[in-house]
Amino acid sequence: MSTPVRPRRSVLFMPGSNPRALEKARSLPADVVVIDLEDAVAPAAKGEARARVAATLHEGGFAPREVVVRTNAADTPWFDEDIAMIAAASGRDDGPDALLLPKVSDPETLVVVGRMLEALGAAPSLRVWAMIETPIAVLRALDIALAAKSPVTRLAALVLGTNDLSKETGTRIVPGRAPMAGWLSHCVLAARAGGVEVLDAVWNDFRDLDGFARECAEAAMMGFDGKTLIHPDQIAPCNAAFSPPPHEVEAARALAALFDLPENAGKGVVQVEGRMVERMHADIARRTVALADAIAVKDRGTRAVRARN
Repeated sequence: MSTPVRPRRSVLFMPGSNPRALEKARSLPADVVVIDLEDAVAPAAKGEARARVAATLHEGGFAPREVVVRTNAADTPWFDEDIAMIAAASGRDDGPDALLLPKVSDPETLVVVGRMLEALGAAPSLRVWAMIETPIAVLRALDIALAAKSPVTRLAALVLGTNDLSKETGTRIVPGRAPMAGWLSHCVLAARAGGVEVLDAVWNDFRDLDGFARECAEAAMMGFDGKTLIHPDQIAPCNAAFSPPPHEVEAARALAALFDLPENAGKGVVQVEGRMVERMHADIARRTVALADAIAVKDRGTRAVRARN
């Protein structure tokens, strides 16, 4: 049985220490809300923020959005308590869908975290997302992505962190990101090899929506499934960039239906308006249709929740 498609076009970071932001997240049209316990929380406020996030998860109300909690890094003094809180919350109906693990540089870390979650009794449905934000992580992206082949890791997505990469390498983040293009493409390939999703990094200047929209379009063409965001104003252009256009969806439905005809059941190639089309193109078309249908269901759910509120 194939895994249901879940749109992850827009992945919005919200600080775990800000109750107003967390409340607002319940009404925003982002596909995923990431509640952040790491960069957005000062060291002295880590414990208070963790307790606040636990209460927020208990209250629920985020559906149909996915909820992900970014922990502190595995080598920090806050990590064990972060993991324990998330594992405890995962058993509830409105519990988190995944945890986002910062600064993953090797597959062994994913195995250790997976075993911790199992020992803590985390729900089997809880997934792990891994941030790729160090030079060694980019170089080992394939090994990290292939760790998803082991069920113990729970790995479901790679998330790029170009701000940290820029800091550690001295590489400048410029329009088009030419200095980093090879790294980004390498991580997309690694994710596909591992069978996991891959999400692009944040755009820092949230007031420059035109530049942001261009980078979203570039990321979509590069093969990313979505993009991480730092401001609600970025949601709409991001959703637009990572949604298949209506004309592509219509063409995909027609192509998939053509290969579903009884007379084409055993064919590897069919002729369409003077072009020879292979069955692999039908598989691509079915994925496009599945994503479009999942987006439609998710967006209807979001509108219904906003209308009730």
